[in-house]
Amino acid sequence: MPEANAARGRKVMARVGCASCHTIPGIAWPQGQVGPALQGFAAGNLISGQLPNRPDVLAAYVRNAPEVLPGTTMPAMPISEREARDVAAYLYTLEP
Repeated sequence: MPEANAARGRKVMARVGCASCHTIPGIAWPQGQVGPALQGFAAGNLISGQLPNRPDVLAAYVRNAPEVLPGTTMPAMPISEREARDVAAYLYTLEP
């Protein structure tokens, strides 16, 4: 992810409340259970069980999941394209 910053991505996730639905390493509270736990995300082949786990797809998905995957329960997030790349970079640090 060109110019993406994983540390900024973790901060974005904390700010917009991703942990209200997901358990996310590096974010202590809350520990949401609605969405999947994100530990090990980097090792997965699919995003949301349907999309190829590629940086461009992931950044688009975390920013506006309903547009990328109609019918998903994940909402669109109030983040910029740069912030979405940062979030993707952080998710790719999460090894099993």
